[in-house]
Amino acid sequence: MKNVTLVLEDGTEFRGKSFGYEQPVAGEVVFNTAMMGYPESLTDPSYAGQLMTLTYPLVGNYGVPPFTIAPDGIATFMESDKIYASAIIVADYSEEYSHWNAVESLADWLKREHVPGITGIDTRQLTKVLREHGVMMGKILFDDQPDNIPQADYEGVNFVDKVSCKEVIRYNEGAGKKVVLVDCGVKNNIIRCLINRGVEVIRVPWNYDYTGMDFDGLFLGNGPGDPDMCEDAVNIIRKQMSLSRKPICGICMGNQLLAKAGGASIYKLKYGHRSHNQPVMEVGTTRCYITSQNHGYAVDAKTLGSDWKELFVNMNDGSNEGICHKENPWFTSQFHPEACSGPVDTEFMFDRFVEKLK
Repeated sequence: MKNVTLVLEDGTEFRGKSFGYEQPVAGEVVFNTAMMGYPESLTDPSYAGQLMTLTYPLVGNYGVPPFTIAPDGIATFMESDKIYASAIIVADYSEEYSHWNAVESLADWLKREHVPGITGIDTRQLTKVLREHGVMMGKILFDDQPDNIPQADYEGVNFVDKVSCKEVIRYNEGAGKKVVLVDCGVKNNIIRCLINRGVEVIRVPWNYDYTGMDFDGLFLGNGPGDPDMCEDAVNIIRKQMSLSRKPICGICMGNQLLAKAGGASIYKLKYGHRSHNQPVMEVGTTRCYITSQNHGYAVDAKTLGSDWKELFVNMNDGSNEGICHKENPWFTSQFHPEACSGPVDTEFMFDRFVEKLK
């Protein structure tokens, strides 16, 4: 294992060892407090451009499942077609793995997909730095490559355009109700949750004008980066809302895009929500759900128009976790009801959406 150094933009350094692909990399350093699910997290396109720190100390002990494709054309155990995180940072990498479904080690997978991995980092201290300062840019540098210093930008980059599909893809054709799914970096399990409810899914690029298509409902998927970079998508959503009252549901980035289309503004959280245990209250009820989340931006609920209201609120910091229109069947969640990995307490969001299709 080669010696590596994680250098944060404020000059803070963490020394460790490489266990993945041996190439310097730069990106936004974020932390995830989930205790499991690294195959799903690494392949979540929402992590594009980020160096993902896992706070759970032991990582790699259950290996990596095979990359197989189900009959519906979706990867069986992964959330996309490849690893999208720029790197993974852990405290203790387990070289030995054991799991009924594992076919390779995390290290072998990272090397095959050209993704760096660091172990031996004090991730508790790193997380404290990020919580106090806020997420920041960082670089993973190899001691034996002193002149190979990467550069990376996160602010002002349209990562959605980088990860979105480039053409229309159909799933479950002829099944019944048709749902247009706007791909901003959508996770496979969102597609799977829709298919399992008997609808045809028409997956379109993030900036595709679907307003003239034949469909029964609109679904806005998750994605990476700053929603303010996706003005084309917002304008198309706004156009759709002016043409029809067809149901609209959004998840994560989809929540932010629908809110922007409704006139609200977005702000960046200090260090984001990336975990499996975010408590969310459904407004107007006493119901609180434990949710899986992965986002660095939030809707400023105070800027919502008079036709809109909050649907969910985060019980830790009071930030917005979903909105709904007061009259039309348009609603969202900032959290991931499809989880994968994580709790599935809120998968009813898909049922609510499908029930409104006419």
